[in-house]
Amino acid sequence: MFTACHISAWVWVWQRIELTSFLSLSFQIPQISYASTAPELSDNTRYDFFSRVVPPDSYQAQAMMDIVTAMEWNYVSTLASEGNYGESGVEAFVQISRETGGVCIAQSLKIPREPKPGEFDKIIRRLLETSNARAIIMFANEDDIRRVLDAAKRNNQTGHFLWVGSDSWGSKISPVVGQERVAEGAITILPKRASVDGLEKVGRDSSYEQEGKVQFVMDAVYAMAHALHHMHRKLCHGYPGLCPRMANSIDGKELLGHIRAVNFNGSAGTPVVFNENGDAPGRYDIFQYQITNGSTAEYRVIGSWTNKLNLKVEAMRWKTGDPSLPASVCSLPCRAGERKKVVKGVPCCWHCERCEGYHYQASEFMCELCPYEMRPDANRTGCVAIPIIKLEWNSPWAVVPVFLSMLGIIATSFVIVTFVRYNDTPIVRASGREMSYVLLTGIFLCYAITFLMIAAPDVGVCSLRRIFLGLGMCFSYAALLTKTNRIHRIFEQGKKSVTAPRFISPASQLVITFSLISVQLLGVFLWFAVDPPHTVVDYGEQRTQDPRAARGVLKCDISDLSLICSLGYSILLMVTCTVYAIKTRGVPETFNEAKPIGFTMYTTCIIWLAFIPIFFGTSQSAERMYIQTTTLTISLSLSASVSLGMLYMPKVYIILFHPEQNVPKRKRSFKAIVTAATMSGKLSQKGGDRPNGEVKTELCESMETNTSSKTTYVSYSNHAI
Repeated sequence: MFTACHISAWVWVWQRIELTSFLSLSFQIPQISYASTAPELSDNTRYDFFSRVVPPDSYQAQAMMDIVTAMEWNYVSTLASEGNYGESGVEAFVQISRETGGVCIAQSLKIPREPKPGEFDKIIRRLLETSNARAIIMFANEDDIRRVLDAAKRNNQTGHFLWVGSDSWGSKISPVVGQERVAEGAITILPKRASVDGLEKVGRDSSYEQEGKVQFVMDAVYAMAHALHHMHRKLCHGYPGLCPRMANSIDGKELLGHIRAVNFNGSAGTPVVFNENGDAPGRYDIFQYQITNGSTAEYRVIGSWTNKLNLKVEAMRWKTGDPSLPASVCSLPCRAGERKKVVKGVPCCWHCERCEGYHYQASEFMCELCPYEMRPDANRTGCVAIPIIKLEWNSPWAVVPVFLSMLGIIATSFVIVTFVRYNDTPIVRASGREMSYVLLTGIFLCYAITFLMIAAPDVGVCSLRRIFLGLGMCFSYAALLTKTNRIHRIFEQGKKSVTAPRFISPASQLVITFSLISVQLLGVFLWFAVDPPHTVVDYGEQRTQDPRAARGVLKCDISDLSLICSLGYSILLMVTCTVYAIKTRGVPETFNEAKPIGFTMYTTCIIWLAFIPIFFGTSQSAERMYIQTTTLTISLSLSASVSLGMLYMPKVYIILFHPEQNVPKRKRSFKAIVTAATMSGKLSQKGGDRPNGEVKTELCESMETNTSSKTTYVSYSNHAI
């Protein structure tokens, strides 16, 4: 039971948490406070009969957090005076930082109730241990604020710390007197208040003004009055004065319900309302302590907070007029192409690591590998397609092979034209016209393949490469093998019988040659059936460590193994031909084809033996495409040039410059040819057994009258067989 006069007194005196708890739990007496801001008083389970017309410090902590966030500070320290106000305010701020994220607490320091000498200097030194955390969130009393600023000044830290003060600092002058420079830029908050009209100064000439809490005292009294008025209308039904119902028994819970339901404009013109916890709305003015005109220091309103922040950043000043925002961050933002590697346990601190190789910055914290056909862009914030290249005609790697090929084609064409022009002369006929044209066709194809190897790859070019890559060599060495085999068979047969061997006529030689060539063509067509030709872009060939130099190579889908298989048959013909050339090395000089073929094959083998290590030894090189293509085309051109130079250039020289030697000679029978060759072999053996070279063979004696001092060109097709 209590009366209205009792209630009005409780508004003024109940300010301590212990007394509030006692009245709530023991007597269930409603209370309205005009100054208590402790966050724990919002606990409706313990202080359910408590209300207040000032906002709790939890709102103040939220406002300070919003200021820190707006300033883009993510690394701050807190400083609190020991006691309920300071510790609960910092605890509320830390709790909000954990819930919202984005702001890390570097240090949480406490100022003892009875600090020892040097305690504030120690606090400053500890704050400097995390020097990047320049912003200091302060929930401290006036005296502690003053001594902290003094210690900062004493330790030459003027301008280093960015102070953010609670309403205990507000717009008070006493904490900053004599310490204006070290306090410059401090941001403070204060519950929104206004002077109440009608209250005059004490005395006509008095310097005293209204205390800041007058507004809240009046609002608390009026809140209780409005609650009692509403309860009177409800319980007394127009009865003047106290009706028996209100005079005899008033339920505290019933009165609390009327208190929580009040809604009126207070003395400052702002609404007075309570939420379910009995808290008033959070309304704050935000100040900054600024020094203007070089010496004038004052608090200036730079914003407000009413459930959300309204901050005028352009009105803020730092370091005597500097408008730029200072930083209070643990780590600077990473540059483009760098990821954050967060320090364990401190999410606002990180190390910046550059995305290396073919990785790009996929997110703030991750680097990811670009797709295989792509590389990082210049900033490493995305991927771009790797440029595609091919062997260009103006490349030095192409100019030399093309030049050699053109010379070879011109020379081969000249030989062919000469042979056609002098087709019926003895030298052309002695060379075996049909086989010579086959061999010259192969030489021409060896030169021509250079253009296909350098041309831009497409399905057509790739198809032609497969067909003609080994075909030119196959034409050449199939013809040469047929020739050397024919010579070998003729003289082997001559040792046994005077009967000519089979299949030595021109028609037979052509059939044998084209049979050998058909094997190559059959292999190529099978290759077409198993693996149709197509182009690929090889991104691995020039995938360098530096992605900027990476290139994709447009090429025909011909592996090294396929290339060797394509050339393998021709190389087999070449080796076999070389074996026959060795076997026929003892043929008399009058049989003019054998030894030039031998020299041709020896030289060709050397060329291709040099080709193999160069071709396969550069398989890991970034210039692989250029080196291998150039090596292959030059090897083909050199092989063709050796055949052309050793087998046909001497004949062309005689045809054009010594026509007197290009005359028909006496035909001899096959028996005479074989006999001469056999006797020549025996002569060579006997000559080796006689000292000092004293030898005169029967063959020479018997043939002295028949031999001419001039070279005789023998065509096997002209002998009587």
